[in-house]
Amino acid sequence: MEEKKLDLNSIIGFVLISGLLIWMLYSNAPTPEELEAEKAKKEQVEKAKEEEPAKIVAPSSPTEIVAVDSLKQNALQAQLGSFAYSASLPSATNEVTELNNGLLTLKIANKGGYIVSAIVNDFEQFKKGSGETIELIKDNNAKFNLTLNTKDNRTLETKDLYFEPTLTKEGENQVLTMRLKASDNQFLEYRYVMKPNEYMLDFAIRSQGLNSVVNSEKPVGLDWQMKTFRNEKSVVYENRYTDIHFEHKDGKTDYLSVNGEDDEVLENATYIAYHQFFFVSILLTDTPFKTVSLKSENLVKDETVDTLYTKNMAAFIPLEFKNGELDYSMNWYYGPTKYKVLNDYNRNLDDILPLGWGIFGWINRFIFIPVFGFISGFLPYGIAIIVFTILVRIVMSPITYKSYLSQAKMKVLRPEIAALNEKYKDNPMKKQQETMKLYSTAGVNPMAGCIPAVMQIPIFYALFQFFPSVFDLRQKSFLWADDLSSYDNIYQLPFTIPFYGDHVSLFPILASVAIFFYMKMTTGDQAMSTPPQEGMPDMGKIMKVMIYISPIMMLFFFNNYASGLSLYYFVSNLITIGIMLVIKKYIVKEDKILAKIESNKSNPKKESKFQRKMREMMEQAEAQKAQQKKK
Repeated sequence: MEEKKLDLNSIIGFVLISGLLIWMLYSNAPTPEELEAEKAKKEQVEKAKEEEPAKIVAPSSPTEIVAVDSLKQNALQAQLGSFAYSASLPSATNEVTELNNGLLTLKIANKGGYIVSAIVNDFEQFKKGSGETIELIKDNNAKFNLTLNTKDNRTLETKDLYFEPTLTKEGENQVLTMRLKASDNQFLEYRYVMKPNEYMLDFAIRSQGLNSVVNSEKPVGLDWQMKTFRNEKSVVYENRYTDIHFEHKDGKTDYLSVNGEDDEVLENATYIAYHQFFFVSILLTDTPFKTVSLKSENLVKDETVDTLYTKNMAAFIPLEFKNGELDYSMNWYYGPTKYKVLNDYNRNLDDILPLGWGIFGWINRFIFIPVFGFISGFLPYGIAIIVFTILVRIVMSPITYKSYLSQAKMKVLRPEIAALNEKYKDNPMKKQQETMKLYSTAGVNPMAGCIPAVMQIPIFYALFQFFPSVFDLRQKSFLWADDLSSYDNIYQLPFTIPFYGDHVSLFPILASVAIFFYMKMTTGDQAMSTPPQEGMPDMGKIMKVMIYISPIMMLFFFNNYASGLSLYYFVSNLITIGIMLVIKKYIVKEDKILAKIESNKSNPKKESKFQRKMREMMEQAEAQKAQQKKK
């Protein structure tokens, strides 16, 4: 490519343009007389301001007043078009209107017409005793904006425009209408209805007469954003349960990931919830949103530094016109994630709680929540957890008994199984057949020890999901724990241990010690009852290692978890140890088990269909193997 160079014509052009610019600046410069007059005028204005600070200095003549107002009106008209009418009303100020029903205090701003403050009155932040109430919205952490496309090709955002408020009463309800006016009969309206003793508000977006102003062929873009404030003691634990939940596709509920960034596009969404652990902000609609774009961003990159906000959440919703107008009936909910409160609305809002899916959620909803609610109704919450734990362990004690009985039977049979292993060590198929025959004649089911353990899994997982969902544990104290919904800090470390934290919690330590002794007591019996298998790892050694690994894992894992959950596991393991000792000492006797097995051998039970099928399959496999050797 040929390199471009400056030729003589270009140089001459630059010189001429530079000379022209210098001449224009010089010719338009003010004369000394004009500078002196301007200085005198400024001094006069400043003097007038000092004498009357609250009075605006008016132009010097009526003609100048008209000219200034005309310029302002023209500029406003050019910017806002028909909606310049709203900016000329007395309500075009930054004032707010307050709604309060005792449970909830809301402030709605004239500018934007949306909620700029939402206070849940009866609850305090994690600094107990500080008197700082829970404020879900404050300091511009939330935005609610509609993007309007006008017929004269303007794009306007309601967050920058002024609404006219009208506060009335309808019975016991407080009704606030916020109108963004193009004229007296043309407006966009937000309608808020606050009922007594309710966290839920009626909310509507509708328009009147705007079909001649707004381009109804393009949907209105609704943009709802919120940076969620930290409200609890542990920002890490709170952030683990802070996410966006939603309902879509005819009642299907789901949520975005709590880690990193996540986004999703929904169809036919009926509610969007910004869930903040124990509190939630929900937008519900009677007319399903055809599409919703959701996005969530984790703001806690470093829990020692990022302690003000937890998540940044956003929803973008196109609102479609009906016959040239907007008409959407909705609801707002700002309040606690109490199961009964959310469930009573019959809108699937209880799915926001992390109760678990499938059978785990059913156990929590229909068993644990009613039972714990009944117990905590007349007992302090710490005592209620202990009583609740005792009831759970008593109900599960038959399963514990079955599991231990199976282990004891396998332990009694271990010498005979070892003899079979030695006798048929060169014939694995025959060894398996004889082992199954021994189990059958002795009346022992080797799977009987696994079935009780599997049956307990739904209970354990449901309880793991249950305690983080119990709102009533929030800021309730027990012994040294000042908040059963958060960690029990007995010592603040001067440093941070990876995966452990910067503090020492006592309940996880007690729970870890209890699980160590429980595993020490049961693992030996399990190792003794587990038949050695050729070519398989030594389960006895693995179990001995797990005796030490499991308590350490629990210690690290639960150090930042709710102390109520650690209290449950501590008491549960203590009770289980007691039940196992009673079973071992007074109920299950090895000599009686051995006598029963010998009796079964002399009077063997009829072979079940399953056992017969297994035996036949083994015999066929052995025959095929023998046939292959002959070839």
